[in-house]
Amino acid sequence: MRALNISIVGATGAVGAELTKLLEASQIPVNRLRLLASSNSAGRQVRFRDEICFVEPLGEIGDLKADIAFLCAGGAVSATWGPLFAAQGALVIDNSNAFRMDPDVPLVVPQVNPGALSGRPQPGIVANPNCSTIQLVRAVRPLVAALDVHQIILTTYQAASGGGLIGIDELRNGTRAALEGSSGPPAARFPVPLPFNVIPQVGEIDLEGGTLEELKLAQEARKILAMPDLRLTSTCVRVPVENGHSEAVYIEFEKPLRLEHVHELLAKEAGVRLYADGIRKGYPTPRFLANPEDVHVGRVRVNPENPRGLWLWVVADNLQVGAALNALLIAQLAIANRVIGEI
Repeated sequence: MRALNISIVGATGAVGAELTKLLEASQIPVNRLRLLASSNSAGRQVRFRDEICFVEPLGEIGDLKADIAFLCAGGAVSATWGPLFAAQGALVIDNSNAFRMDPDVPLVVPQVNPGALSGRPQPGIVANPNCSTIQLVRAVRPLVAALDVHQIILTTYQAASGGGLIGIDELRNGTRAALEGSSGPPAARFPVPLPFNVIPQVGEIDLEGGTLEELKLAQEARKILAMPDLRLTSTCVRVPVENGHSEAVYIEFEKPLRLEHVHELLAKEAGVRLYADGIRKGYPTPRFLANPEDVHVGRVRVNPENPRGLWLWVVADNLQVGAALNALLIAQLAIANRVIGEI
């Protein structure tokens, strides 16, 4: 296929920078890469495949033509610029919440619902799901495909990098200050200081006591798994981990299940690393992930009080699996399906 013109909006942020690295290492042929960000980042230099790319100010460019436009700068930017890029011919792969629940916009995890991107979507936009949702649906896909699910209950343990580079800096600076005996700067990216703390709030709390993150998990999982009636509830928690989201997932099925059968289903799932007796010892933790492109599943056990209940411990790199890597895999799927480019 011909080399593609690609734009990355939010290129200097945590997800945009990770995406640039993954794109560089990929087999996607690139004719022109445009790195776009706010005026504060304009002029920065980024090396890409032995060339130097200069970051351009998004608000000052007029030509938005591209084959692919990755948007990694938040919902407000995506809502404004996504349709503009699409109108000039780009396939927009959006990492924000702006379009995920639009019925005309496919919400895609290539390992789970590749058929959702069999053709070019009418709006020209594809949505990249929430980071916590991606690792959840990749872990449970073989189970919900083979077994009848009654409900899913989970708690997330989400890293500071979910709040971008500002979140990482806030954790680092606050931790350093606390170790030095100082209260440190006030919380800015998180509701309260994160160092040596856990915060049972990711996103704004609504009138019913839930958060936006918890709502996204339920709505997005239903759409991706094509299970509109799936009963799913969660509590989303921010923890003082720099990178890597973890989830304690409880699945209740309609019938009793055998642990050996669960092991077989998970062990065969591409991109899932199972930690179980005779397969891989121990359990995954966010600091020591052997492969950041995989979803890691451990502590797999049947509820001794209910043979229909199953516990999973699910860990993934939220900047890769939960954002940049999934966006790149969407692009590769679009290329393979001739949604973009010329084969």
